[in-house]
Amino acid sequence: MSAPETTGPTGPARSTAPGAPVPAVTLDDVRDAAGRLAGVAHRTPVLRSRTLDARLGAEIHLKCENFQRIGAFKFRGAYNAISRLSPQQLARGVVAYSSGNHAQAVALAARELGTRAVIVMPEDAPRSKRDATAGYGAEIVSYDRYTGDRAALAQQLADERGLALIPPYDHPHIIAGQGTAALELIEETGPLDALLAPVGGGGLMAGSAVAATALVPGIRMIGVEPEAGDDTLRSLKAGHRITIPVPHTIADGQAVESPGELPFAINRRLLDSITLVTDDDIRAAMAFAFERLKIVTEPSGASALAALLAGRIDPLPPRIGVIVSGGNIGLDRFLELLR
Repeated sequence: MSAPETTGPTGPARSTAPGAPVPAVTLDDVRDAAGRLAGVAHRTPVLRSRTLDARLGAEIHLKCENFQRIGAFKFRGAYNAISRLSPQQLARGVVAYSSGNHAQAVALAARELGTRAVIVMPEDAPRSKRDATAGYGAEIVSYDRYTGDRAALAQQLADERGLALIPPYDHPHIIAGQGTAALELIEETGPLDALLAPVGGGGLMAGSAVAATALVPGIRMIGVEPEAGDDTLRSLKAGHRITIPVPHTIADGQAVESPGELPFAINRRLLDSITLVTDDDIRAAMAFAFERLKIVTEPSGASALAALLAGRIDPLPPRIGVIVSGGNIGLDRFLELLR
């Protein structure tokens, strides 16, 4: 099935109209987060590939967050948020809900900051992510993603135990932390014509858009969703957040039912377009990244690259940044997807 790029779903997605909502996150917030993360998070590499550039006829800069601590960009937001808690709250601990990467990020950030973490995870979360989360010392509470309410369960645990709830994307400190990936990318590459990032709950895209549009006015911001999980695209078309059935996609990190409230408000203002990719597009991008770039990506991590390789962006601007958001995938699952 074709999954074409959709531009300007409700007119220009990047609103400049009087009275347009002002993002609650600014470039200064992203820079402040970068200061907190200095010496703690990795400054991940930006890779180039002559083969990729020649195939696409454009200059592609890959920000490889698969080399970040815990193997994904999520450590940035989690550490930024937890580092701002009071000593009294740190003594009580934190709770989070996640399909995997935010779980690991909160678990590791909590350990680094001397507090305890309780993580609500779906029963079918990838084993590699569950094992890693437990390995960082977190307590795991399981739920059924198709019948349970993870946010309600996490809030219940927060209320009962006095824990601080660290949401996966719907918080300004999380968004500012995630935006440091785009900040680093542009600091290294200089001005870009476009930036692609995967969209799940929307925090990475929102933070990236805040940083990138402030640093490079006129940059084209393109979000990428799996075809089966197009909640942000549908929400942009509707003009408000909508909820879809739990997506069935190999991109488990993007299998969300509705965009976050704050990320959506930011993305509605700053995004230029959303494009959709199929699971087969994602598999092809994972294979390309492994065979040509010698990097391992999880499905969500490869979705932005997939949009380029599948020809979903046409025409291509000359200089493009791509956030490879993560590489947390077990060997068995990786081989299963690419067979």
